[in-house]
Amino acid sequence: MDKLLALKMFVETVRCGGYSSAARKLGISTSSVTRQVAGLESELGASLLNRTTRNTSVTVAGQHYFDKAVAILEAIDEADAVVADRGSDAQGRLRVSVPVEFGRRIIAPHLGRLLERHPGLEISLSLSDEVSDLLSEQIDVSVRLGSSVVSDDIVSKRLGDFQRWVVASPEYLTRTGLPRHPRDLLEHQCLRFDYRTGHHNWTFQGDEDVIRLNVQGRLQSNNADILREAALAGGGVTLLADWLVRDDVSAGRLTRLLEQYEVNPGSASTCINALYLPNHRGSSRINVFIEFLQEILAP
Repeated sequence: MDKLLALKMFVETVRCGGYSSAARKLGISTSSVTRQVAGLESELGASLLNRTTRNTSVTVAGQHYFDKAVAILEAIDEADAVVADRGSDAQGRLRVSVPVEFGRRIIAPHLGRLLERHPGLEISLSLSDEVSDLLSEQIDVSVRLGSSVVSDDIVSKRLGDFQRWVVASPEYLTRTGLPRHPRDLLEHQCLRFDYRTGHHNWTFQGDEDVIRLNVQGRLQSNNADILREAALAGGGVTLLADWLVRDDVSAGRLTRLLEQYEVNPGSASTCINALYLPNHRGSSRINVFIEFLQEILAP
C-alpha cells in the first residue's frame, strides 16, 4: 500500500462525505478509493469510517487520524513549496498577517490582481492588530504600521510611509469648539487606540517644539475603525491613519485638526514595514507580495 496515497484518499473521503464524491474529485474510480481506505484500516487495526447505504461518516478514531493526516499532507505541501519557492515564479501558500483595517481597505481590493498574475500562488491572509510571532504562528510575512523592528532574527523591509491625522466630526466641534492648540485637547473627549500600555500620549511635533500630551477620554479600542465610527457619530477627537479617514475628510464628514503639527502616539513611527524571517530571503512568494505592496502603496 502506498501510505501517502492512502492518506490523501482517506482525507478526501472525509472532506467529501463519501467514497464516490472523493473519487470524482480525485479523478479515479470509487473502487480504488475504497480499497486504499480499507487497506489503511487493516494496517491500523481500527475503523476510520462508519458506512451505511446512504452516507459515510468518520469515527472518533478516524477524526483523530484525519486531523493528523491533514497536518502531514500540509507539511509535505509546504516542504514542496519551500523547494519550489526559489524559482522564477511564486508557487505555494503564503501566510500573511496584516492590521485589520489596513488589510480590509488597502490590500483586499487588489488581491484579485495579485492572484491573477501568479496562478501558482495561494494567499492565507490573517487580519490582526496584534504583533505576530512569525515563528510560532508560522507566518511568512507580516505587515506592520508604525513599529520598527531592529533584530538579527527578523528582516524588515520598508514599504512606504503614512501620516496620522487628528480628526473630529463637524457636529462635535460645533458643540465643543475648535481646538487651536494641542493643549486644548486636554479639555476634549479623545477616542484612543488601546495599546495595552496604560499610556495614551499623543506627540505633536511643530516647527520648533515637541508637545507630549496624556490625552483622556471615555472610549478606547484596539480597532481603528471603531474609533473612526465613534468620531463620525460625534463622540470626540481621534488620531487615525490618513488612509483610513482621508475620504471622510474630503467629504466633510470629519474635520482635520491641528494640521500644522506632525502627530503620532508616543514614539511610534510612520513606517509601513514587511517583516519576515532570515531563512525566507530569496523567497519568490515573499518577493512578489512585497512588490505588490510597493505597487499599491506608491504615491
